[in-house]
Amino acid sequence: MAKYDYDLFVIGAGSGGTRAARISASYGAKVAVAEEFRVGGTCVIRGCVPKKLLVYGSHFSEDLEDGKNFGWTWENAKFDWPTLRDHVLKDVDRLNNAYTETLKNHDVEIILERAELTGPHEIKLASGKTVTAKYILIATGAWPVVADFPGSEHMSTSNEMFHLEKLPETIIISGGGYIANEFAGIFNGLGSDVIVVNRSDIILRGYDESVRDRLIQISLAKGIMYKFNCTFDKIEKRKDGALDVYMDGKSEPVRADVVLAATGRRPKIDGLGLEKAGVETNEKDAIIVDNYSQTNVKNIYAVGDVTDRVQLTPIAIREGQAFADTVFGDNPRTIDYDNIPSAVFSQPPIASVGLTEGQAREQYGNIKVYSSDFRAMRNVFADRPERSLYKMIVEHPTEKILGLHMIGPDAPEILQAAAIAVKAGLTKQAFDDTVALHPSMAEELVLFK
Repeated sequence: MAKYDYDLFVIGAGSGGTRAARISASYGAKVAVAEEFRVGGTCVIRGCVPKKLLVYGSHFSEDLEDGKNFGWTWENAKFDWPTLRDHVLKDVDRLNNAYTETLKNHDVEIILERAELTGPHEIKLASGKTVTAKYILIATGAWPVVADFPGSEHMSTSNEMFHLEKLPETIIISGGGYIANEFAGIFNGLGSDVIVVNRSDIILRGYDESVRDRLIQISLAKGIMYKFNCTFDKIEKRKDGALDVYMDGKSEPVRADVVLAATGRRPKIDGLGLEKAGVETNEKDAIIVDNYSQTNVKNIYAVGDVTDRVQLTPIAIREGQAFADTVFGDNPRTIDYDNIPSAVFSQPPIASVGLTEGQAREQYGNIKVYSSDFRAMRNVFADRPERSLYKMIVEHPTEKILGLHMIGPDAPEILQAAAIAVKAGLTKQAFDDTVALHPSMAEELVLFK
């Protein structure tokens, strides 16, 4: 008889967990994955995928306006929130089914229950059943943080934004990170009044300062209001369901229909039973792992946002793949976390890879910065004043590219290919030697002077 019920038991069926389960099963392991909500995890169910669909939907307000100079007119155009919301949720259902079928096709057992560790090899399910596994992988992701102050229970998180009954007339967004700025652009585009409240005067920490400043300039021009160095005092709910929001010690509240908490996410470890298995966490509640995603308990591993290394879906997927290759594929692998491209799907979007100008000066000292500040051809023709900004940071005098940073239409689509050059350690000369693809925005990358 087998010593354990499973070779691998995965807790959490998000991007990292499903990849690890599927690849491990392909190596011949007997695998089960427990998920308390829906297969697909944050990215697919309540994160980047449905959010990107809302970004697409919100951009039509500008597209319809811009169409006038291109000869198009739309009489009585109007937006219907339930139509967009329901189509987004329908697509989430499709992806949930696709992820589920993929796991089933690889003979992975799916257990739609909450799972809790009760020992190094033992897992208790919500139904009361206890199972054992030779290896356990924790891939429970992260969860939105909500500040603690009077009335904070009336705040919503990004989880609820895809299920709103109606479009808010006014939405207050707490935070300055990518989630805050993305939803600010979405609801502004859909017609809501948007107020972004940030406890500091810096948004999008980790992104290049010039690009961040450009986003603020454009967002202000679009009508998004920012309250910097501002804190919440209390929130009171009216009889009609609206919220009175008191900020910065002022006696007069600001009325809002929704107050979104977008101040960060923390590893989702509550009630997971880590202490019963002896798994160690750090001061941020993240599970501590080594380069191979192994915890201090040798048969227990963790991948994705629950480890708080790099909170990006493609990283969780790679960590899940590397785990499976290492443990079941006889091919030990680690992840290279240098020069990871990232994007903020604000409006316009931001894309970045490598060091910012500030980081490059601190690490290398002698650097050179190339930039292109321009209006995209479409914006010129549509009489839209919005300007794009591309930056290339290079080491001097070698001109090795240290970072690329962009804000403008389709910036993430353009950067993905350019990020390969940064990852490969190429110099600016490689870009200079490449003929421009004209007319395109991307050609600015090979025309830096």
